[in-house]
Amino acid sequence: MDAAVEDGDDLAIELNYAGKVQERLQKRHQARLEDVERRKEAKESSSVAEEKAEYFSSTFYGERACIEQLLSECSGTDRAEATRRLEEATNKVQQLQKFLNDSLLFLTQYNVREAQAALQQLQNSLSETREACLPQKTFSFRTRTKATEKSQKTELGSSNTPEAESGNNKVDNDNASAPPAPEQCGISNLSNEFVTKTSEEISKQHVLLTHLTNCKVRLFGSPSTLHLKHIEDCEILCGPVASSVFIDHCTNSTLAIPCQQLRTHNTTNTQVYVHVTSRAIIEDCSGVGFAPFTWSYPRLEEDFSLSGLDRDRNNWDKVDDFNWLDTGTPSPNWTVIPEGERKHNWDP
Repeated sequence: MDAAVEDGDDLAIELNYAGKVQERLQKRHQARLEDVERRKEAKESSSVAEEKAEYFSSTFYGERACIEQLLSECSGTDRAEATRRLEEATNKVQQLQKFLNDSLLFLTQYNVREAQAALQQLQNSLSETREACLPQKTFSFRTRTKATEKSQKTELGSSNTPEAESGNNKVDNDNASAPPAPEQCGISNLSNEFVTKTSEEISKQHVLLTHLTNCKVRLFGSPSTLHLKHIEDCEILCGPVASSVFIDHCTNSTLAIPCQQLRTHNTTNTQVYVHVTSRAIIEDCSGVGFAPFTWSYPRLEEDFSLSGLDRDRNNWDKVDDFNWLDTGTPSPNWTVIPEGERKHNWDP
């Protein structure tokens, strides 16, 4: 009897042990299956990322080649055709920038920096080609009274010689046969000046401000684009820019500009009051402060309508720093200007 009981206990122990072993084996098998599945998913994810990166590379650099070809063809063409090609190149560069921004999630840091460098080269080429093919207008910065302008118009109107009439007819015929093209105007190489430009001078034009030191500039109107290069200790206020604003080498300055897109490069210790409907981008910058656009003038709302910018959409604090790829930590290269320190009175 006792032996039978002992045999039954032993059998129960063995069965319990066997059950635990079987359970451990099943758990181990399940863990292996899950590990295999994780590796499979990781491989597939890696493969998808590689395919996306290859697609990005072929598309991005193919489009870059097209833009470079477009810019090279501007040389030797007339002003109207050069303007058309430059506008097309500008739009393509903006689309390429958006393509890069949309692809950041699956690109390596190396690929991102290479693409950023390529975009910067395109921007430089675009500016150089524009300056070469569309020479700037030369402005006189002395104060001109209405009486002086009226006197000059009277003198011009009194020129009734056959030579003058023949010359005027020739200009009119040339203008009648050529389509109207956007102009480029500029202000450059000034120090300690206060400069104002009217809507008639800058609207729908490409405006370039370069090599200005300790100047105050007021641009009333809606230009097509705005380029600021080598600006130091200046205050520059501009009406709504229909497309992009490009800032390069700006130091210790204050800017107020509405625009579609803002691109800032090599800029330090500068405050930017901006109304931007797309995005603001900084690169190789430090000490840049952002705040909403606060400048106002009598025809501002009309210029907003002319520019096509959305008055109710302002992404002034949505800033992308191309030198700061840590998405979990804010970039140290730009800040939001505290409300108590923002400028609202822009009287000279």
